[in-house]
Amino acid sequence: MSKIDTNLPFLPVRIAVLTVSDSRTLETDTSGAALVARLEGAGHVLADRAIISDDADKISAQLRKWIADPQVDVVITNGGTGVTGRDVTPEAFESVLEKRIEGFGELFRMLSYRKIGTSTIQSRALAGVAGGTYLFALPGSTGAVKDGWDDILVFQLDSRHRPCNFVELMPRLREGLKGNGHHD
Repeated sequence: MSKIDTNLPFLPVRIAVLTVSDSRTLETDTSGAALVARLEGAGHVLADRAIISDDADKISAQLRKWIADPQVDVVITNGGTGVTGRDVTPEAFESVLEKRIEGFGELFRMLSYRKIGTSTIQSRALAGVAGGTYLFALPGSTGAVKDGWDDILVFQLDSRHRPCNFVELMPRLREGLKGNGHHD
């Protein structure tokens, strides 16, 4: 179903990776490391990487920092998307998102269902746009990170993917936003 048009140029995207965890360090963050290896392996640029505790205010502050940074096109988080009391990544996303990309979470759970069955219902994976930056929230397991990248993001963040992809929309993401020179 996914088709790459090799006649088109590949456009690298600058991606920031945020791991949401109370216990991981850079040395023990296997999910973040898997994501970094995959995005760099695909030809993208790691713009920044951080680990933040399961605190909605801290997560949203980091998201806002990267949204405001013109050197960050995409933010991918891992962790904090479950249903326990400490899982607050979706709430942090809701505080910054301007538009939700409903299909991302729906597609992630559909693909995940094929691998882990009904357990996928516990995932609150989601995506959206804020300030012209794409934001994707994946679960914290290494398997879920690999699935989210390998089955969805590697294609949608490839400028050559047809019939459409997120990269080709990047120049138009800020249309209509206040303070970007446009008259609404």
